[in-house]
Amino acid sequence: MTTVDERQDGAPVVSLGMPLVGGSHVRAHAGTEGLEATEQERSERLAAVRAGQVGSVHSWELVTAVDGPGTRMTVFLSGCPLRCLYCHNPDTMEMRRGTDVSAQEILSRVARYRGVFKATGGGLTISGGEPLMQPAFVRSLLRGAKAMDIHTTVDTSGYLGAQCTDEMLDDIDLVLLDVKSGIPETYKKATGRELAPTLDFGRRLAAHGTEIWIRFVLVPGLTDAVENVEAVADYVATLSTVTRVEVLPFHQMGQDKWAELGMRYELADTQPPTPELVARVREQFRSRGLATF
Repeated sequence: MTTVDERQDGAPVVSLGMPLVGGSHVRAHAGTEGLEATEQERSERLAAVRAGQVGSVHSWELVTAVDGPGTRMTVFLSGCPLRCLYCHNPDTMEMRRGTDVSAQEILSRVARYRGVFKATGGGLTISGGEPLMQPAFVRSLLRGAKAMDIHTTVDTSGYLGAQCTDEMLDDIDLVLLDVKSGIPETYKKATGRELAPTLDFGRRLAAHGTEIWIRFVLVPGLTDAVENVEAVADYVATLSTVTRVEVLPFHQMGQDKWAELGMRYELADTQPPTPELVARVREQFRSRGLATF
């Protein structure tokens, strides 16, 4: 069971009861430069965190055509319940490694780019780590962005989908749903967690009418088995609001971070998928009539 330890300084530390061997697969970033950190007394900070006024932020960046449509301000939150073997940002796994930043500080930054968002069809993307580790903070960011009529996207594994309330769903325009495997045993091997919560959240999104882009990380020897990809594709084909599937080839760009953090990296000998393998997997999705990239 996931618990939060509030005895240490900094953001709450999530105890996961498993070895620290992985995390999410998001990219490396420049950090929180440009965002003013929030410093509060311990009791005040805890109250602000619970109210969604303050969150633990890993980094942010302005990107185009990567984390949703148009030019987007992507905010990466710290903390993740998964331990993905292929994570290339393992420093996002613990909330204590992030910087306390207020929701208002982020929304003020978002407001600066309203003209860019309007011109490009972009907006705010909340990523991680796993953003739903901090649901109150995510709720505040979503509500603030929608109050400015800005397109919103949440990039999530779906594992903590139960933390996303119906009210939050009403404020989300797009979900980037990272379906890491279609076979439960493979999902457990890759992440240390169970597959079912992700599948349940995807179905809930479709029932709500929320647009979904699927992300699938292709790791040779781990997620590339024909039957595993078939299981993912079969599931995705049942979700009526999926408009895009992205097959993301595994790479080794984050390997050095594991060593820097003193963490065991189990995929050091894994090579990126060949173009032929990537083409095969994309065709498995396209055969279901899914727009795949």
